[in-house]
Amino acid sequence: MTRLILASQSPARTKLLTEAGIRHHVLVSDVDEDAVQAKYGVTDAHDTALLLARAKAEAVAALPEAEGALVIGCDSVFEFDGESHGKPYTAEVARERMLRMSGSQGVLHTGHWLVDCRDTAADADEEAGADETPEGTGATVGAVSSAEVHFARMSTNDIDAYIATGEPLHCAGSFTIDGLGGAFIRKVDGDPHAVVGLSISTLRDLLVHANVGITELWDTDNQEK
Repeated sequence: MTRLILASQSPARTKLLTEAGIRHHVLVSDVDEDAVQAKYGVTDAHDTALLLARAKAEAVAALPEAEGALVIGCDSVFEFDGESHGKPYTAEVARERMLRMSGSQGVLHTGHWLVDCRDTAADADEEAGADETPEGTGATVGAVSSAEVHFARMSTNDIDAYIATGEPLHCAGSFTIDGLGGAFIRKVDGDPHAVVGLSISTLRDLLVHANVGITELWDTDNQEK
């Protein structure tokens, strides 16, 4: 049975996979995002999302627990007025951003990176007496899914009440679509799953490079009848 590891501590991402019926385990990386960005000097939101997704996936893929599995890493970056916005972390930063975002729109970029950690034919050649044909491809591949998010006009009371919940402080762009913040999103042009933080259709495309169909990961036994 093919194992999929999600290299993310995001509850929204694991919930999305679970609701999509995709079997997975969570193994969190210890990637220092600021250090990665400082090393490569990436400023474009699209490229930053992909870079961080790759860093997370490769960090988890290097762990012994990932042996024989597929690892998917994800990271989201919000592009607004030509600027890249990650998590605000503080109420002051979140409030300043949301005041600007009110009645406007921006683009949420979610990077995805897949690493195939299963044994390959080359690995089998090095191991005498291998009994099974290896399934691994050695694939390490990524893609970005982006969506334009249109915000409703928000009053200062709306913004302060939302920030007081703590929800936007640890979300790229200071908002969610699958939580309380969904009340302030007027529409989305593009894949709404990308706004949550993991595009199921992008994952499906990446799995093709590992010769795995997404239906192989369906947890049909646990789906509601």
